[in-house]
Amino acid sequence: MNSNLLASFQDSRLGTLRSRIAMAAMTRGFCGPNHTATALMADYYSSRAANGVGLIITEGTVVHSTADGYNNVPHIETEEQTESWKQVTSRVRQHQGKIFSQLWHCGRISHEDFTGGVAPISSSAITAEGINRQNSKPYGKPRAMETADFQDVTQQFVRAAQNAMEAGFDGVQLHFGHGYLIDQFFDTRINQRTDGYGGSIVGRCRFALEITKQVIAAIGADKVMARISPSREMGGLYDWPDLEEMLAHLLAGLDRVGLRMLDISCANADYYKTSGRVIRNIRPIWPHFLIGGASLTFEQGDEEIQSGLLDMVTFGRALIANPDLHAKLLKGQELVQFDREMLTKLD
Repeated sequence: MNSNLLASFQDSRLGTLRSRIAMAAMTRGFCGPNHTATALMADYYSSRAANGVGLIITEGTVVHSTADGYNNVPHIETEEQTESWKQVTSRVRQHQGKIFSQLWHCGRISHEDFTGGVAPISSSAITAEGINRQNSKPYGKPRAMETADFQDVTQQFVRAAQNAMEAGFDGVQLHFGHGYLIDQFFDTRINQRTDGYGGSIVGRCRFALEITKQVIAAIGADKVMARISPSREMGGLYDWPDLEEMLAHLLAGLDRVGLRMLDISCANADYYKTSGRVIRNIRPIWPHFLIGGASLTFEQGDEEIQSGLLDMVTFGRALIANPDLHAKLLKGQELVQFDREMLTKLD
């Protein structure tokens, strides 16, 4: 089958990629003791690389013990954790794959059960609504970040990025989306600060730009991607406040600090109503590497590539169900349909 999506290509930052299929970051919860990566995780990621996935973005990997909010998710803070990821990256590299570590701070989407007994942090002291499915309790009451916290969290991201380089990753993805810590600054429903990190669009974007600048200074712009989710499903369609103005300011700032790779994520939502709509606003002002998709069919993804809107298309559940997705698409074979039971094992 002739397809831009399935063909290999050259990128100035990433080199040769086997296809324009990217594996989206998906929380799986199968880490080993002390939040380490395991041989089973190495099998899981390397099987996708072996079957033609051009770029793998790992499950969210927590930057610091106080940044966690989930059961059994990996970290990349300690020497032991960093060392454990080497089995994953080396296996992926054996298949000429590329792999990025997604760096994650949950912020208020957490509970003291996951943060070592300390209160989660957020832009403001506003508790997330609902019951935390990770421990069947209400979310923890967050503490509004204070002046010293901004440098501390920035350094947590920087150290995690440096550890990822030590572990053999090709780069890192800064998780600025899906309601986690950095997204909690973008959102005026949560961010009620009156200092330089709140209020105006400039203030709400400041923290993301500071982290990006420092991580790029530490490991290089060709190894850094950011993930944002300006439009997504949250009990209905949710857009960032001041969406177009926010995008214009944030993207100009990311460009200015040197970012050249961006992931527009909508998770399990209608692409065309959420991130696809945003991408059509972004592409004219973002000439750099751009990925998105997640909920697209193969034909839709190929259209986004051919139209120049995306450089790679992210697939999530389709790659859980079909490690050999690339080969099946090439041969025109029927895909295995995703079933939630697949989430209970790591194949």
